[in-house]
Amino acid sequence: MVTDGANPGAPGENIAAGRPPRGLTAAVTTMMRRDGVPGLSVAVVNRDRLLFAAGYGLADRAATTPATASTSYLWFSMSKIVTATAACRLVDEGRLDPDAPVDEYVDYLRAAGTTAPNVGQLLNHTAGLGNPMPIRWVHPADADPPDPGALLRRLMGRRRAYRYPPGRSARYSNVGYLAAGQVIAASSAMPFEAYVRQSVLRPAGMDHTGYRYQDGAAPATGYVKAPRIADPLLRGMLPGGIAGERHGPYLSLNPFYVDGPAYGGLVGDVLDAGRFLRLHLCDGEIDGTRVLSPGAARSMRTIDQAGQPFDHGTGWFRRPTKTPGQWVEHFGAGAGFWNVMRLYPGLGLGIVVMSNSTRMYDFEPLFALVASAPWS
Repeated sequence: MVTDGANPGAPGENIAAGRPPRGLTAAVTTMMRRDGVPGLSVAVVNRDRLLFAAGYGLADRAATTPATASTSYLWFSMSKIVTATAACRLVDEGRLDPDAPVDEYVDYLRAAGTTAPNVGQLLNHTAGLGNPMPIRWVHPADADPPDPGALLRRLMGRRRAYRYPPGRSARYSNVGYLAAGQVIAASSAMPFEAYVRQSVLRPAGMDHTGYRYQDGAAPATGYVKAPRIADPLLRGMLPGGIAGERHGPYLSLNPFYVDGPAYGGLVGDVLDAGRFLRLHLCDGEIDGTRVLSPGAARSMRTIDQAGQPFDHGTGWFRRPTKTPGQWVEHFGAGAGFWNVMRLYPGLGLGIVVMSNSTRMYDFEPLFALVASAPWS
């Protein structure tokens, strides 16, 4: 473990690959201190290789376990990019029609009294589905997972599951990606998780990422920074067995998984996330293995659906900006973890940061530094 000599007492820096450009360590430690981030891991890639990977701070405060590039985090909604990639792979294979109504694949997705959205609209968040708060859509890691199909059926049985006309402005929806997972399972004739492993994770060499912690994984403990007086409220909001012990200003969370794998269920490290970024920087190919056609990979990065708070493409999104076309990104946020991955296609650069902080942190100064650094 090394620390930044210019910042005495800075969170420990564990470098796994490459050398940080000037100022990166200071930018990370400033961000962590200012925003109360217990630990995080970062990876920077170009089209050909991993440029830099490191961990900072603590993956577990009680055990003083340092965060490293191999620390496993819950991806939460960054999983949606992998789900969208799997769907586009099925389109490449001729087994999924993005223009087909969703109820051709899953009958209970039929929209009563209105035109059913098509598959592509699920993936770019224009299907018109609502987005109920998913804070209780989790279960302890040692519990049997619920059936995501049953969860989706229950949600679709609610009054006004479709809250907006399909094809209008983009409105972010976890339910839309739960539905996309069931469409993928139906069109591939395989369980959703099995198809993603076969079609994306394995060919991309993402050997330490899946929908469960991998054997030998070093998991990060999720933390919620809140005053002690809030503990009863937090424990009441989360399903039983999730809230753990308090450690100073943080309430820890026991290991858990997300109920809906397609919208937020992946678990893994920044090294694998970096490989996924390389796959998309190389228009669907990594280390000689093609996962997506070049046209499919490029079309995913086309941000052509205006919305709030994000403008959307197929899987990727971008917060509205006055400098369009410079990057695409996705966040992954939930109880205990906050993550972001971003592609700079014009620079041939990708960066991912994963943390065990519930709160969003101001990553933009760090990303600006990475994007302007003279990587060799």
